[in-house]
Amino acid sequence: MFDKTYRQRLEADLAQWEADGVIAPAAAVSIRNALPPLSPGVNIAVVVGIVGGLLIAAAFLAFVAAHWTEIARLLRFGILLAGMVVAGGLGAWFAAKGRTILADLCASIGAVIFGAGIALVGQMYHLGEDFAGGMLLWSIGAFAAALLTESRGALAVALVAACIWTCMRTYDAPDALHLPFVAVWLLAAALAFAWNSRVAAHLVAIAVLPWWIATSLRFEFDGAQPSFVLANGAALLFGAGLAIAAAPSPRALRLGTVLSIYGAFSLAVVAFLEVTTVDDIIRFRTGSAPAQPLWAILCGAAGVILALASAGITKRAGEILAGCSIGLALLAAPLWPVSTAGEPWFAYAALLCAMLSLVVSGMLDDVRPRIVAGWLGIAGVIAGITWAVKGSLLRRSAFLAAAGVVAVAFATALNRALPRAGR
Repeated sequence: MFDKTYRQRLEADLAQWEADGVIAPAAAVSIRNALPPLSPGVNIAVVVGIVGGLLIAAAFLAFVAAHWTEIARLLRFGILLAGMVVAGGLGAWFAAKGRTILADLCASIGAVIFGAGIALVGQMYHLGEDFAGGMLLWSIGAFAAALLTESRGALAVALVAACIWTCMRTYDAPDALHLPFVAVWLLAAALAFAWNSRVAAHLVAIAVLPWWIATSLRFEFDGAQPSFVLANGAALLFGAGLAIAAAPSPRALRLGTVLSIYGAFSLAVVAFLEVTTVDDIIRFRTGSAPAQPLWAILCGAAGVILALASAGITKRAGEILAGCSIGLALLAAPLWPVSTAGEPWFAYAALLCAMLSLVVSGMLDDVRPRIVAGWLGIAGVIAGITWAVKGSLLRRSAFLAAAGVVAVAFATALNRALPRAGR
């Protein structure tokens, strides 16, 4: 929740409670005084300044590029160094003045210039054409800048370069897992935890997706089903996020909450992909190898265990259902080939139950993103079942009708079982 929005809502609530006599005026004053001051936001002047700085930087780069061949090599190198020094100096000056956003922007520009310097130096001196290695070097430099300045922008640059690096390495060597990226990602996660930054947590959560997608797609050559591998990754991200959030630390709560949100949305997307890509609308798998590698299955199982362990720590019923949702989404994979009628009805039912459990989990824990993810997953699964090419449309309509009747009957029984206040 954004601090400014929260403060506005809290101020309105305090005024209402004070007017209704729920709290004394002195208590409202104490609550207001206990709140820390709001951090300076992005106002119009800052936005205009950022745009102006970007325009000046673009003009400088365009001028240098236009006269690049006319400039001596040593002078080119000096220009690159000067660009990084100026960006760093301006960042330090803005930080001393309390302009944290502009200081972050300068650190990000310095990280970008560092990457451009790697490419240009390699081009000038005809170094080896290891583009992936250059991306790794760029990522290391940007990580160093982020570590020294606590710049979220530099961290974003580092993660983008690292994602390009791992995707290229995975493409070059599809027969082996590219595990070095995991170490880089854990370093970024440690920074997000140390900074207690929601922005950094979002960057870390997004960065893990390209690696897992590239890793799952490379198994197409072995006959594995990418959507099943993706499901295990979503399960691990979701379960690990819940487990981290259950730790008794505000830093862990912030990081784990963001990771679990991305895991929930990933699980919903994977449910849709399983319906549409496993021998139905889009066919990926052509070989006879196992649909999931053993390491991916272990990752999925770890996600379920972590989610249930989190539920045991927090005593939240919603997290128990979140663990069930993960397990049901993973259960669809082994259920797929056991259908005797030629269509995976049990797998469809497992996916629908998984997404319904995700919605109920979010409602019990009052986590709106989880609710939205569950509804999107339900819509995707129903659409995939309805428009799948394989099998009889009549049978699919009968299956959906039967599922609807079961859901309505379950809702009726639940409504009678719950007390009126909890409905």
